[in-house]
Amino acid sequence: MNGRVLSFVAVLAAGGFFVAHGAFSQSTAPATRRAISLPDDNPQLPFSGAILAGNTLYLSGRIGLDPKTGKAPAEIDDEIKLLLDHVKATLTAAGMTMDDLVYVQVACTDLALYDKFNAAYRSYFTSKEFPAREFIGVASLLRGGHFEMQAIAVKH
Repeated sequence: MNGRVLSFVAVLAAGGFFVAHGAFSQSTAPATRRAISLPDDNPQLPFSGAILAGNTLYLSGRIGLDPKTGKAPAEIDDEIKLLLDHVKATLTAAGMTMDDLVYVQVACTDLALYDKFNAAYRSYFTSKEFPAREFIGVASLLRGGHFEMQAIAVKH
């Protein structure tokens, strides 16, 4: 019986050594982190347009503003296009595409615009596997915007 106990303890000790050795010998490369900004991003604002951390891109909330006026265009279709074009350009600057999006959140001041937004949004993807998405109603957005979009993308 003592031989079995001694063998069991030896096996446990050896297993513990290999587990501990494996846990401490793994090296992890430090994650790279860099801001992604487009030329029309306002450098005075206290946030980045996007942050690339490793292979994951975190896009800040964006409104489809006219760069000449700093306000949302009068036409909803123009606002949606400005918004989605800017998101696409930010993804491109990070070496990604719209198909790399994994999560999108859209805030909208008028939920009756849901179908109009979806028609334009759908046209920006080549894959039929769309990202997970939330479309929520809000009372108001900055500068007269009707839509604000934030997202997370992962390079495939």
